[in-house]
Amino acid sequence: MRLSGYCDAQSLDRWSDVDNYIGRKWLGSLHQHGLSGSSIQRILSGCRSFYRWLIREQHVSANPFDLLKAPRHPRKLPDTLDIDAVQQLVDLKGDEPLTVRDRAILELFYSSGLRLSELVSLDVGDIDLSAGEARVTGKGNKTRIVPVGRYARTAIQQWLAIRTQMAAEAEMAMFVSRRGGRLASRSVEKRLKDWAIRQGVNRNVYPHMLRHSFASHMLESSGDLRAVQELLGHQNISTTQIYTHLDFQHLAKVFDNAHPRAKRKKEKEQR
Repeated sequence: MRLSGYCDAQSLDRWSDVDNYIGRKWLGSLHQHGLSGSSIQRILSGCRSFYRWLIREQHVSANPFDLLKAPRHPRKLPDTLDIDAVQQLVDLKGDEPLTVRDRAILELFYSSGLRLSELVSLDVGDIDLSAGEARVTGKGNKTRIVPVGRYARTAIQQWLAIRTQMAAEAEMAMFVSRRGGRLASRSVEKRLKDWAIRQGVNRNVYPHMLRHSFASHMLESSGDLRAVQELLGHQNISTTQIYTHLDFQHLAKVFDNAHPRAKRKKEKEQR
């Protein structure tokens, strides 16, 4: 047990010698030794349970870990593609039915910022091309209306013109497989990876990356966090705020490449 080793090193002979201050110091040492916030949280949970048992057995009178919290695990920024990479990815050539279908899928992903589950659950009647919008059922079975861009509408029109060649009779799904039934999420993931390789996009591309890219590019262009929240269907704006960090990274990169002082510093570093 990690705590036992720490107590030995600190010459603490009894479990009752561990107080809130010592517990905090020990957790800090774990963090300094490179343990992640989630790992420390698991250790902390175990220590709380251990001390609850010690209290029941009347070995100690208080739990020194009850009020302690593990350090927050830094939130990982989502992976995105830049605009050029997205354009390279979605620009599928060919008129084979699967290519036409996949072009519509990619354009719709990026146009409307859909989750994978939202895309595969779409029915033909959920998209109104004349109005340029789609009715999407998201998390918590909540429905929202999202805009469908010009390129996506064109790609969907091309797909609908040949969809009956693949779709089984009475199948309502917008996107269907070779067998005629609703396209599965795994199939979309595999097709997207395959297309990324064929299109020369040197990234591990997955469906949610297009949603992240949509959100980042929208925020970068508009700066309207509330609008992006509505489009993504986020219940809390704190979930959407992570894209402001991506936006700042973009601005920082522009600064580094454009500001005279920043450029001069980079040139000196390269010499």
